[in-house]
Amino acid sequence: MNSEKTVFSIIGLLSAAVIGFLFWLIYFKTGASVNAGGWVGNLPALNAILNALTATLLVTGYVFIKKNHKDLHIKAMLAATFTSACFLVSYVTYHHFQGDTKFMGVGIIRPIYFLILITHILLSIVQVPLILTTLYLAAVKNFPRHRKFARVTFPIWLYVSVTGVLIFVILKSFN
Repeated sequence: MNSEKTVFSIIGLLSAAVIGFLFWLIYFKTGASVNAGGWVGNLPALNAILNALTATLLVTGYVFIKKNHKDLHIKAMLAATFTSACFLVSYVTYHHFQGDTKFMGVGIIRPIYFLILITHILLSIVQVPLILTTLYLAAVKNFPRHRKFARVTFPIWLYVSVTGVLIFVILKSFN
C-alpha cells in the first residue's frame, strides 16, 4: 500500500508539472523568435487528426471491453495513450513557436466557442491524473479499481478529444 501511495504521489506531481508547464506555455510564454518554417502552421491540423484518432481508439477500446475482447481493448487503449502523447508533443511544439491562438469569431459562435474551450481546458486538466491512474491500475492488474476510474476517465478523455477537433474546426472556420 505504501508503494501505491508513492505511485499516486508521483502521478499527482507529474500531473501538476504538466499542467503548470502547459499553463505557462500558453498564457505567459511568447512565441519563439526563431522562424520554424511553414511546418509549424500544419501542427493544429495534425493535432486535430491525433485527437480524432484518440477518440476513435477510445470508442474502439470501449467496444472491445464490452465484448470481452481484453487483449484488443488493451491494444486500443495503449494506442489511444500513444496518440494522446503524440498530440501533447505536437501541441507543445506548436505553442512554443506560435504562442497563444486568438479567436477572432464574432456573433453567436463566440460564446459557443469559449464554452467549448473552457470545458475542454478544465476537463483536460482533470484528464491527466485520471489517465495515468487508470493506466497504472490496469498495469498492476487492480481491475476493480481500474474499472471505477475508467468509468470516469473514459467520458472525460473522449470529450476532450472530440472537443479538441471541434475547437480546431471552429478556429479554422471563423479565424
